[in-house]
Amino acid sequence: MANEAIGRFDHIGIAVRSIDASRPFFEEALGAKFRSIGEHASGDFRIALFDLHDFCIELLEPINPDGFLAQFLEKRGEGFHHLTLQTPDLEKKVEQLETQGIKVVDKSFDDPMSIDAFISPKSAHGLLVQLGQSLGPLNNPPYWED
Repeated sequence: MANEAIGRFDHIGIAVRSIDASRPFFEEALGAKFRSIGEHASGDFRIALFDLHDFCIELLEPINPDGFLAQFLEKRGEGFHHLTLQTPDLEKKVEQLETQGIKVVDKSFDDPMSIDAFISPKSAHGLLVQLGQSLGPLNNPPYWED
């Protein structure tokens, strides 16, 4: 018997040096519709959201030259940064993952607008996986509330 899926795909995050320079590819070449742009609460990066037929693309541009995103770009260059899964009962799921020996970092359970945690790439074959219980970037309600 297979395990139940931990959640459902929500979006991918792509690290870019400049959102403005990247927009033409996503809007003109791919036909994605621009939805919003804003600064992350940390002040470390800007986020631009694009909708490609309900497939959400999140562009991440560093603001803080010493922040994690600037360091990521310096080390790896532009490209895929993370994928996000809508995850119900996140605290419980994180506990289950940790009992399996999976490293979960940057856990945030206190802000109802941003309930999330990240599976370390060291536990996910090089992939950074964000687990989120709050609204997705396109303001789609979590699938378990449908």
